[in-house]
Amino acid sequence: MADAELQTFTSIMDALVRISSNMKSIERELHCPVCEEMVKQPIVLPCMHSVCVLCAAEVLVQRGYPPPELPPEPNTPTSSPITRSPRQTRRPPPKTDRLDRVIRTVCGTHPGRRRKDTPPVIMLFPCPTCGKDVELGERGLADCLRNLTLERIVERYRHSVSLGSMAVMCQFCKPPQALEATKGCADCRSNFCNECFKLYHPWGTPRAQHEHILPTHSFRPKVLVCVEHEQERLQFYCRSCQCLLCPLCKLRRAHSGHKIMPIALAYQTLKEKITKEMNYILANQESVQAQITQVESGIAQTEVNSTVAKEQLNQCVSELRGVLAERQGALAMFLEGARAQRAGTLNAQLSEKQSLLENAGLLTYTQELLKETDQSCFVQAARVTHSRLVKAIENLQHFSLSADPSFRHFQIDVSRELKALSSMDFIQAPLAPVIDTQKTLAYDQLYLCWRLPQDSAPAWHYSVEYQRKVGGAGALWGRVLSEGSSESNGTHCSWQRLDDVGGTSAVIDKLEMDSVYVLRVRGCNKAGFGEYSEEVYLHTPPAPVLSFCLDSRWGLHAERVALGKGQTYARSVPGMTLLQAADRALTSCHLTSDLLVADVSITQGRHYWACSVEPGSYLVKVGVGIEAKLQEWFHLPQDMASPRYDPDSGHDSGAEDAQDSPPPFCFLTMGMGKILLPKCGVSNTSTGPLTAPLPPRLGLCLDFEKGRLTFYDAHSLRVLWEGSVDCSAPVCPAFCFIGGGALQLQELIANRSTEQNPPRRVTIQTRATDAGH
Repeated sequence: MADAELQTFTSIMDALVRISSNMKSIERELHCPVCEEMVKQPIVLPCMHSVCVLCAAEVLVQRGYPPPELPPEPNTPTSSPITRSPRQTRRPPPKTDRLDRVIRTVCGTHPGRRRKDTPPVIMLFPCPTCGKDVELGERGLADCLRNLTLERIVERYRHSVSLGSMAVMCQFCKPPQALEATKGCADCRSNFCNECFKLYHPWGTPRAQHEHILPTHSFRPKVLVCVEHEQERLQFYCRSCQCLLCPLCKLRRAHSGHKIMPIALAYQTLKEKITKEMNYILANQESVQAQITQVESGIAQTEVNSTVAKEQLNQCVSELRGVLAERQGALAMFLEGARAQRAGTLNAQLSEKQSLLENAGLLTYTQELLKETDQSCFVQAARVTHSRLVKAIENLQHFSLSADPSFRHFQIDVSRELKALSSMDFIQAPLAPVIDTQKTLAYDQLYLCWRLPQDSAPAWHYSVEYQRKVGGAGALWGRVLSEGSSESNGTHCSWQRLDDVGGTSAVIDKLEMDSVYVLRVRGCNKAGFGEYSEEVYLHTPPAPVLSFCLDSRWGLHAERVALGKGQTYARSVPGMTLLQAADRALTSCHLTSDLLVADVSITQGRHYWACSVEPGSYLVKVGVGIEAKLQEWFHLPQDMASPRYDPDSGHDSGAEDAQDSPPPFCFLTMGMGKILLPKCGVSNTSTGPLTAPLPPRLGLCLDFEKGRLTFYDAHSLRVLWEGSVDCSAPVCPAFCFIGGGALQLQELIANRSTEQNPPRRVTIQTRATDAGH
């Protein structure tokens, strides 16, 4: 029996200790971020963080805002003025204390102002949790609701930590005979023992319906009420504004069109979400523990790596000091040599000047020389003396120091070095490269071009990563997504990588046709890899790329059409024919077109090619046709102004040909920055032709077996128009100029000369640096 009682007592104590331990673990969550103590009368800021109302008022006063009326500390049994026993004298139930009146003043009411008063100051509260200035609005703390839930949690925490050691005394017993309170009344806002509670709450009276709670030192309102309409309960939740509303606030224009739900539904929804989230975390405690271990390992590695970095810093500074001392010695020696040389020169000049003084060497010698009477001997000896005297007189008349004593050329300009030393910092990894979407394209291969931001550290080499996207990429082709691949609807294959890429461009080959690829790049230097660039989505051509050159074997008019180097560029300039036809321009316009064809013919399969038409071109036709029919059309030019002439339909008149037979050629007409989309196109449901902006690059895909020619915007591979063409004979790409214009065939990426710097190899030390990449 004693063992059973001991076991029961032990289990009860273990449960109490476990509850106390669990409650103690949340103590950090109950601290005010301002005073770093347990929160008292917390209010909810607009950023959804909670602080003590007294701390919030103090911070606002320190910021220069008008001081609000501060609430007092919560009443306690020792500070409450109501200490008389109800057995001596009956008294009405205790009234609301000053705390709630002040709380309503600070957090729920705001006096009106006259029309001529100055506009209220919008208060900004610096939230210490999120580190931002939160706008409180015109009424300041009056717009902030009390966090009653947090108050209840704090109260339960205090009870669990104390484990019954701090008793709450009855407020209506005599002090000598005061009993421990067993109940608290939320309506009377006082603590009672059993006898006093029965005395003040007689059976059968309205007071018997009061809500009784556990004894407490701080009473709170039973429900939250609107800060603007004090008698209205908060019964709705606005999902758009993320705030609670009363029935009157719901009718305001500010919430018109917002998603508003009843508070019960919001309560149930949010409670279910939090329960699921909590259960998920509880179910992944092993992952949490593994991450804790990883963080602890990261902390240890941080200490080790910081020590290594500090040693490297000291070594670098010591090397700088050694180089500086060595350079100082070399410059000092050079300066000493210049000083000795100049001092010797000036001393020689000084001796020479001193010899010119009276009774000095030169003048005394000259006086003795003048005493010589032998003429031949005098002339022989006087020649040298005469030269010295002439030189002395010249120096006397034009005196200057023989050496510069200022040493102004020996001043050292260390401004650049000081600037470099002052800006000396730890090396940073390169910033995220910026992909050049104008130069990046997908043709026979993928060509990716990028650059580093101006304020980025240099990169020694780059790493290019790409992966094939499967499905759901139609809306993402050819554009950059700053959110990354996590926002896309499709799935991806594994990432493939090109390492040690030198320069700022890369070519990727061996890709699948008609597929979308995601590409990104990042730089690397001694500090390691930097951030990834924004991901770019590129769509590969729908068929193998056809490589060809322009051919003029059918009679090129040299005065009007000129081919560029490599015969991939052509320009047409109106010549004398147009000038001579100006006389009959009012009656008719007989212009001959200039036709250029490819030097290859297509007899089977699917093929894709692209070209660019100059936006300032007058009229340019791009398409395909049967080689024989094109030659016939070229040698028998039609009247361009005739209504029977329609090269886009493939023939001159529809009366001669059968309705079901496809035309021998198919063209799209473009010019003056526009492209004409004929009727009966797949992207045109109207009864007549439409015009669309001319894309920078035009793509064409010919399916020889099906006799279909599809025109694309080559940048995004968006279908512009699709037409039929007779493929019973060899078909070749063709281009026609009417008036001035120019076009450029898309160059194969494989033929480009990618001049890249040789990759710089770098070995990144990985010792004690496994925490990050």
